Amino acid sequence: MLAPLDERLHFMRSLMWDYNIAPEDCLEVLEGKRKMAGHYTEETLFRKLLESFSWFTILSIITPERILQLLTEKTIQSLRFKSLTRRYEFIRSRLQKALSVTG
Repeated sequence: MLAPLDERLHFMRSLMWDYNIAPEDCLEVLEGKRKMAGHYTEETLFRKLLESFSWFTILSIITPERILQLLTEKTIQSLRFKSLTRRYEFIRSRLQKALSVTG
């Protein structure tokens, strides 16, 4: 379940603490409503999200359906930490199954 908007914007502010990029722009990119936020594309911003926050925090920021769209093999393979690669390969397969049953 998504967190309230002010909480999601708080997460975006903390994610982008080192850049002067509006948290609203970041959230719109992750939601698929905007192409870029600063120099970040949806792919690079989502990868930063995966490398910075816990799975449950990510679920509170964007929907599982949108996560599945963004959680591509390319994104998973580009993660800096192999432990995250394994984790998100597993999560992707579970999400695919869960969303195909409910969806």
